[in-house]
Amino acid sequence: MASTIPDPRPGTSDAVPSERAVRIEAHGIDHIPEADRHGRARELFSVWAAANVNYLNLVVGGALILMGLSLWQALSVLVVGNLFWVLTGFLAVSGPAAGAPSEVITRTMYGILGNRVNNAVVGWMISVCYFALNLSAAAVAAFSLVEKCGIPATTGVKCVVVVVIAALTLTISVYGHATIVKLYLPITVVLTVAFAIVAVSVVGHTDFSYVPTKPLTGVDLWATLIAGVTLTASGPLSYTTSADFSRYLPSTTPRRAIVGWTALGSFLPSVVVCSLGAFAATTVDMTDPQAALAKILPVWFAPVFLLALVLGTISINALTAYSAGLALQAVGIRIRRSVSVLFDGTAAVALTLYALLVSNFLDTVSNVLQLTVVLLGPSMAIYATDILLRRNRYDGLALTDEAPGSTFWYTGGVNWAGAGALVAGVVASALCVNTLYTGPIAAALGGVDLALPVGMVVASAAYVILMRSLGGLGTAVRA
Repeated sequence: MASTIPDPRPGTSDAVPSERAVRIEAHGIDHIPEADRHGRARELFSVWAAANVNYLNLVVGGALILMGLSLWQALSVLVVGNLFWVLTGFLAVSGPAAGAPSEVITRTMYGILGNRVNNAVVGWMISVCYFALNLSAAAVAAFSLVEKCGIPATTGVKCVVVVVIAALTLTISVYGHATIVKLYLPITVVLTVAFAIVAVSVVGHTDFSYVPTKPLTGVDLWATLIAGVTLTASGPLSYTTSADFSRYLPSTTPRRAIVGWTALGSFLPSVVVCSLGAFAATTVDMTDPQAALAKILPVWFAPVFLLALVLGTISINALTAYSAGLALQAVGIRIRRSVSVLFDGTAAVALTLYALLVSNFLDTVSNVLQLTVVLLGPSMAIYATDILLRRNRYDGLALTDEAPGSTFWYTGGVNWAGAGALVAGVVASALCVNTLYTGPIAAALGGVDLALPVGMVVASAAYVILMRSLGGLGTAVRA
């Protein structure tokens, strides 16, 4: 029997069959009834682990050494930066509570219409940018693999490779949640074995006493350490959508388990892979990570390693494309989730071809990851603060009502407390940033970039003050 596709309009109640890995997911941004909930929190571990054994983490780890840090300074930075995965795990608890994805839950923070703007920028646009960055990383590995097979990596071949990788990624995203949960456990096992072999080779060549020729000191050291934390934290901060992958869990699922399995599944592989990038950078030039690692890894293993890089990046991008599809629905475009995913993929492929054929890949990665923190830091802080203020009690059915005058319509469709807090956080962060441009506060501090902590603190404080003064917490919560 064909799958029943729910009407995406609010207030409809089409029956949706239980999801299966071999069937395209029927649910989009609609509420997941308790009868359709299933699974345990520990399933989240493999979902996030498979997504974080990837090429981009190797690049970030190597970049910390290239920035001028010693090995032990770089390791300290990557541990601190990856601790932000705990915050990603914390946001995931709202999924089972509301039975809705993050793109809908944020209506409590920004209002029905305000949240459409939020999803267009924070949800869709940034997701597509990250999809393109990761797709670029996978493509670079695939280009090397193609050349090892004796095929010249011409512009035409590169375009074909990008499209094929995107197609594989989007297939997983279109089939959706059940397919992701089913596939990611074996993918995690395969990637763990592959990177264990990488670890043996890399650690054997690591200079554990490595320090740069001209060690950083004073303000320059602090500026680099903070920039490194920001660069590393950009990964977890990009997942303000973690409730998308926990929303099918029963509402009785322990919150600690949701936070723990999400955070652990992300933190452990991220730290390990970032560390391998830093280890390798102590003996080889990680400006070109693949060429550098080829000097360390066994010759026979090089093709396997390249395949692992592609597989890991497909895993993380499938999650990104999945959330981007939900974001496009939440913007108000009435299309099926599967169609929205394909639209997102097309946009990401175009950006990827630009990044690979026109721009410099490493420069693009560094600039985008650091600059998005200006928006993502305040956005995640507001989300986490809302969960605390409401004690994670959300009325999932009320969240689906988009009619004027509905519970989360607020004033003119906008929750001005959330909108004001986000603007305040972004402005404060922009004043402190030092990446594509230098904000006045960063300039006054000698280049120290405090955009991440300042943006998050200002946004959170402003949200608390404005919500209490404007009475936003009077909106419905589930008892």
